[in-house]
Amino acid sequence: MSLEEIRKHLRKHADPQRADVSQSFFKTGPGQYGEGDRFLGVRVPDLRKASRLYRNLAQAETVGLLRSPLHEERLLALLILVLQYQAGSPARKQRIYDTYLKHTQRINNWDLVDASAEHIVGAHLWERSRAPLFALAVSPSLWERRISILSTFHFIRRNEFTDTLNIVRALLRDPEDLIHKAAGWMLREVGKRDVAAEESFLREHGLEMPRTMLRYAIERFPERKRKAYLKAKARPPAL
Repeated sequence: MSLEEIRKHLRKHADPQRADVSQSFFKTGPGQYGEGDRFLGVRVPDLRKASRLYRNLAQAETVGLLRSPLHEERLLALLILVLQYQAGSPARKQRIYDTYLKHTQRINNWDLVDASAEHIVGAHLWERSRAPLFALAVSPSLWERRISILSTFHFIRRNEFTDTLNIVRALLRDPEDLIHKAAGWMLREVGKRDVAAEESFLREHGLEMPRTMLRYAIERFPERKRKAYLKAKARPPAL
């Protein structure tokens, strides 16, 4: 099982037209968040099938994929790491977690983070100190900050919300729209399980959070309630 074999497999599923669309969709132009990224045009379902086929790939080869300039090769590496983490011994899980955090510069688009952070970082920290997440939340790296908040999805799914809410507090003044969307999304997920917890947070912080974050957070609210939150957000502050 070699990298050459895997790359040949991916190219059989490549679609140049899909690659062109992805170049635009994932903002790869100069000055954009995905600047310089390159695509083959492989569909995510095909990548997930490939991850199951190559789930026993050696760590060195998996890291080789993760260091690739091609987006789909990096995504495939992360999908393989997720499967290996889920099936791994405690020692192997620790190695995968360490490898993941060592290569965050290669986990450099929102889909790469979203497909992996909760399943590796969140899962690993479930019964450990959450301090690494708070360090990531103040990182200068957009992608490390997104890893921080998306990792808490693992906790949310288990009805634990404290770290999510605290990390959102740390991100309230983040300058990046991709962080606003991620934080709002996680607040919405909290609200699916405990709407009182979400609304308590919104009463405290709704006026100071970015509008995009608020919009994502209240997306599932009844229309009347959504409009009330947005109207309050739009109201000029009292002098």
